[in-house]
Amino acid sequence: MEKLTDYQEHIDNAINWIWAALPNLILAIVIFIIGLWLIKVVNKMVRKFFIKQDYDPSLESFLQSLISIGLKITLFVLVITQLGVQSSSLVAIIGAAGLAIGLALQGSLANFAGGVLILIFKPFKVGDFIAAQGVDGTVKEISIFTTKLSTFGNQIVIVPNGQLSNNNITNYNAQETRRDKISIGIGYGSDLKKAKEILLKICADYETIFEDPAPAVYVDELAESSVNLTLRFWAKNSDFWEAHFYVMEETKLRFDAEGIEIPFPQVVQYNK
Repeated sequence: MEKLTDYQEHIDNAINWIWAALPNLILAIVIFIIGLWLIKVVNKMVRKFFIKQDYDPSLESFLQSLISIGLKITLFVLVITQLGVQSSSLVAIIGAAGLAIGLALQGSLANFAGGVLILIFKPFKVGDFIAAQGVDGTVKEISIFTTKLSTFGNQIVIVPNGQLSNNNITNYNAQETRRDKISIGIGYGSDLKKAKEILLKICADYETIFEDPAPAVYVDELAESSVNLTLRFWAKNSDFWEAHFYVMEETKLRFDAEGIEIPFPQVVQYNK
């Protein structure tokens, strides 16, 4: 009988605790649901605000991610507090958890700091074509921890911001114009002056290649089997690759037509 009485007492205590905690639990659930809805509303308002103000897309994506995470952390604190956890205890728990998480996620914190540095110093922005960490691609998104690049083959490469902010970056869109440098070898028996005239004529015939600064051709090296010429010309970034490929193709076609030899390695086999 005593055991039954003890069990009944425990059951009564549990029921009383549930009834006492039920209002806070219901209110915490309501706060959680309303909080998630408000976060969605705020995120939409932030996106509309950035669209109207026409801010840098890099800054937009970063701040949107930061605001969303900050609001979710605030909602978590409100829900936990409503369940009866004292604010002082919560601060201690968050501090201890923050230390543990910080030690476990040092790389992530470095990536976060790298994202902040990228936004402050702006070595690149969304839409720029860059080369970094052995990858060439167009910047699609800069988030809190990573940067997304789209390669020539349309693959998406995700690069940690920490590595980007601490290593060399080549930004091909930092300037509006770009200079090309093409090396071409001709045979020693070919007409050097005619070859230079042909290269300059190719540049003059293509309207997107700048007349000022003017294209230039130099003898770069007297190699073992060829006279190596260097052609330099300027074009807009948007026209650069079309101009480059045009010059390469036209050089071969016009050199062939004018009898200008482009030497190639030859292998001679001897019979034993």
